[in-house]
Amino acid sequence: QSALSAEISSPVEKLTLIHSVDVLFHTMASKVRFLLSKNTRAAVAAFTATATGAVAVTALSDDVVHAPSHPWGHMGHMSAYDCGALRRGFQVYRQVCATCHSLEQIHYRELVGVTHTTDELIEMASEVEVVDGPNDEGEMFERPAKLTDKLPSPYANDEQGRAANGGALPPDLSLMVKSRHAGQDYLFSLLTGYSDPPAGKPLMTGLYYNPYFPGGAIAMPPPLSDGGVDYEDGTPATISQQARDIVQFLNWAAEPEADARKKEGVATMFVIGFCIVMTGYYKRQKWSPYKTRAITYLKQA
Repeated sequence: QSALSAEISSPVEKLTLIHSVDVLFHTMASKVRFLLSKNTRAAVAAFTATATGAVAVTALSDDVVHAPSHPWGHMGHMSAYDCGALRRGFQVYRQVCATCHSLEQIHYRELVGVTHTTDELIEMASEVEVVDGPNDEGEMFERPAKLTDKLPSPYANDEQGRAANGGALPPDLSLMVKSRHAGQDYLFSLLTGYSDPPAGKPLMTGLYYNPYFPGGAIAMPPPLSDGGVDYEDGTPATISQQARDIVQFLNWAAEPEADARKKEGVATMFVIGFCIVMTGYYKRQKWSPYKTRAITYLKQA
């Protein structure tokens, strides 16, 4: 694309290219119409060949490997989040991801009963200093975090984040699963898909090859490694296990109400079913005298 932009620089050349493409499409359309008027089988064959060629060119011109589909236990209509996986995922976030990425939409209180108990989260929050104020003297001050506070951000502002990462701002992860196509599958494949670049694909300094990232070059170094964290429950901390746990935690962060929504959906469907049954019973009861009566007409003497 850059080479093409360099060759086509003047407006005259761009107009010439647009005109050529337009003429090409009009020619193809006229040929299809001609074949359609003369021979239906030939028209179908020509259209199939054209469509197949277009699909093949589109598929081969893609610059990213699409993430395969993975099984996720919490995605069923009657399934719930695995709290053990959420606790491990939160541990991966705190020890690995939180050094660069924020989770600004999540408060400590929302984790109560999901990943940790109230006492554990109070102790965890007290280890973090947050800026509050102003006080009675109009000055800002620092205090230990409380359950009502958001999870801390690694940077005070966006400019500090860009300065620490070579001009690239690490995105917030609160809605990352919902903001990417194939959400969970994409994140899992991205975290586990780092590899050496293929022959003929040079990378700039500071970039890493990942076929699941658009363009194949990503500025984030491989964040996970075997044994990178020590799980409290003794689960082997392989790269795939860490990736699976953090992806499930990020899915919960994007949809913390998912379990409650499923419960409400079941209750709603039960109420709707009950109303349908009672409506049918009431209708039969109300109309049964009219449907079962016999009307007899007698001739007058």
